[in-house]
Amino acid sequence: MTNISVQFVPVTVLDVDEALAFYRDGLGLEVVSDVSNAGFRWVSLSVPAQGGLNLVLSAPGAGRSDEDAQALGELVAKGAMGGLVLTVPDLDSLFESLSASGAEVLQEPMKQPWGPRDCAFRDPSGNMVRINQAAEEQIS
Repeated sequence: MTNISVQFVPVTVLDVDEALAFYRDGLGLEVVSDVSNAGFRWVSLSVPAQGGLNLVLSAPGAGRSDEDAQALGELVAKGAMGGLVLTVPDLDSLFESLSASGAEVLQEPMKQPWGPRDCAFRDPSGNMVRINQAAEEQIS
């Protein structure tokens, strides 16, 4: 069996600086690299609890044709680009600090019928970010 792991998860955002306020300042991810090339920018953020895993923020036009960038930008703005699911040991604490930062709350923490206790936010670009409480930390 192949030993495979995920290293980079691309997250398309409309404004990298606005997204940094959410992902770095709000969620506490750490900037690993901030690269500019041909007028575009890619920012890699490490996920501290998972060494080697990085979210990579970039604008719709980064490496794409103008037509593709426009189409992708419209999908991002609609919140139609899937989303992320993150896990934390203390859901309530993160929820309080992230909502106090002005992030758009989609769902307050609650126990879901399918199992996890979670909440949901939109990043400044419209991407949905669900946050689960780590299984061993869930409250009955």
